[in-house]
Amino acid sequence: MARIKFGTGGWRAIIGDEFTRANVRLLAAALATRMQDEGVAGEGIVIGYDRRFLSDVAAEWAAEVFAGYGIPTQVIKMAQAPTPLIMWTVKDRDFPYGMAITASHNPALYNGIKVFTRGGKDADEDVTLDVERRMEALEGAPEADIPSVAYAKAIASGEIQEVNTFNGYIDSIISQINMEAIREAGLKVALDPMFGVSKTSLQTILMTARVDVEVINDRHDTLFGGRLPSPTSHTLQALSRFVVENHCDLGIATDGDADRIGIIDDKGHFLHPNQLLVILYWYLLKYKGWKGAVVRNVATTSLLDDLAAKFGEQAYEVPVGFKWISGKMLETDAIIGGESSGGLTVRGHISGKDGIYAAALLVEMIAVVGKPMSQIYEEITGQFPPHYMAETDFAFDPERKPEILNTLMVEKKLPEFSEPVVRTSYEDGCKVYFEEGWIIARFSGTEPLLRIFCELPSRERAEKCCDEFREFLRL
Repeated sequence: MARIKFGTGGWRAIIGDEFTRANVRLLAAALATRMQDEGVAGEGIVIGYDRRFLSDVAAEWAAEVFAGYGIPTQVIKMAQAPTPLIMWTVKDRDFPYGMAITASHNPALYNGIKVFTRGGKDADEDVTLDVERRMEALEGAPEADIPSVAYAKAIASGEIQEVNTFNGYIDSIISQINMEAIREAGLKVALDPMFGVSKTSLQTILMTARVDVEVINDRHDTLFGGRLPSPTSHTLQALSRFVVENHCDLGIATDGDADRIGIIDDKGHFLHPNQLLVILYWYLLKYKGWKGAVVRNVATTSLLDDLAAKFGEQAYEVPVGFKWISGKMLETDAIIGGESSGGLTVRGHISGKDGIYAAALLVEMIAVVGKPMSQIYEEITGQFPPHYMAETDFAFDPERKPEILNTLMVEKKLPEFSEPVVRTSYEDGCKVYFEEGWIIARFSGTEPLLRIFCELPSRERAEKCCDEFREFLRL
């Protein structure tokens, strides 16, 4: 069996263990054969990469294989290529497929590959399962049997082209943002790229709107400063202090490949991605006058449902994985979709996560509303019953995974919760709906963790239910 398996956010693996030259070439060959069988090989593919160790080299490994299969290949050659820029390029240039070399917010030991389909969408399960089957069929053959053309030779012959799509991507965002309102607001923003790839894009957009931009943690560091390149309350403490000490209106952080966002408000408080989704949905409905539903995954706040109902709209729940969100958005013409891990997208942009566009939209919102971020959120939540979410991650002995899966998904056993249970869903993990909230236990699709999230009207009740689930599963 092929060792490469796609999770909710592409394929990710430890460098030198499963993330190897052989496996990168194997994945590229599998996708190349799919393109040939679909009759789209002549339309080409675009490849981009982030600043992780081996990302630039791995992009060349993959490009060599596509060239070997006679597929015209464009490699986005720029120092800071956010994943959403790559997705936008797939959409803008109408490529049937695209590829990003990134492990997103995973630890520095990891790298990986995300595959995109026409329109700039995350590859769905039909595509990834087919690619896995093709890798299995190819695995074991001598590496020399995989066609390839040396990178320098393919560049010289034109089989591989190096491109830079930065200007088009930036212009597409600027065209959708109220730049004039931002110019008039006189804002000061702190930016933390988390040693990733968002600095150039965000700085260009914000400075074009005359925002005073201060940047921290922007050097190229494949170890990400020794921390996880994921924007959380823990990892953004330095940004929080910087915002307060320098009297900034907002602090913006993005994960390693800039498809996810983290926000620090004017008081130095971390705003959870759930809060950001609520704020932006409210802004689009109330101030921009948009009409439409919201899409969230099973582990994202139901406050979005309450907000949708207030405006006569609907909220749709889908499994974890952004392909489900983008798919449901297209189906329902929803205006925003997102997940509690920090990814979101808005109708009219790409069908995937874009932390850069989301950041620009939040800056626009502050300028248009004319109030600080801290005050805006308080005003929104004051209209609804309280929603508190407890989030817990548990590492476990890999040998216990079948046992935990059997308990939850086969035997369907549950603890005696202190909250009244209304129903249970097994669409994605085990989600229990209470009279006043919910709890979910599911395995991470990108890391060896069991995640238990619970939302209830108070911190104490939510944390108590998480403890009940943890004790029941002996974690």
